[in-house]
Amino acid sequence: MPTSPARTLKVVAVNGSARKNGNTAVLLTAAIAPLREAGIECEVVDLAGEEVRGCTACGRCGQTKDRRCHGRADFGNVAIEKLLAADGIILGSPVYFADVTAEMKALIDRAGYVSRQNGNSFARKPGAAVIAVRRAGAIHAFDTLNHFFLIGEMIVVGSSYWNIGVGREKGEVEGDVEGMKTMRRLGENMAWLLAKLA
Repeated sequence: MPTSPARTLKVVAVNGSARKNGNTAVLLTAAIAPLREAGIECEVVDLAGEEVRGCTACGRCGQTKDRRCHGRADFGNVAIEKLLAADGIILGSPVYFADVTAEMKALIDRAGYVSRQNGNSFARKPGAAVIAVRRAGAIHAFDTLNHFFLIGEMIVVGSSYWNIGVGREKGEVEGDVEGMKTMRRLGENMAWLLAKLA
């Protein structure tokens, strides 16, 4: 009896930066390179130029149970849908006043509520945080994203160091040798974990 081909795994990486091709994008590209090499489909979702506003606390995601946010009709639902369909999730943000960007925070608030009101839809999916920083505040931003993964019962993927790259000007993060190595190892670790879970 012929066997059906294995399903292609998919990772969605969300770039929470206001710049599509800035340092956060460089770090995400480095992290997903090993995933693509392992045959895992990867999609980068840019929040730059998109409207993603905060949760309205309407509670309708818990009433409808349809895995959608009903408080806002913006790009947030597009991103949430992609996250729900993914096998693994990478969230990337630059540091804005010692935390993630407002758009990234709005997305995790809304995605988190939708997930929790629909049986913890993200449970046991691998998740990884990536942070681009000029100088300080990276660990706080890193913690913000990891708290989203942890309350969602996700499996947090680590690397050889904290998943942080240092750089201010566009592309400057490429000069952070350790940061770039950390991103590559992060992608390798996520690819390994996804293969084990498949």
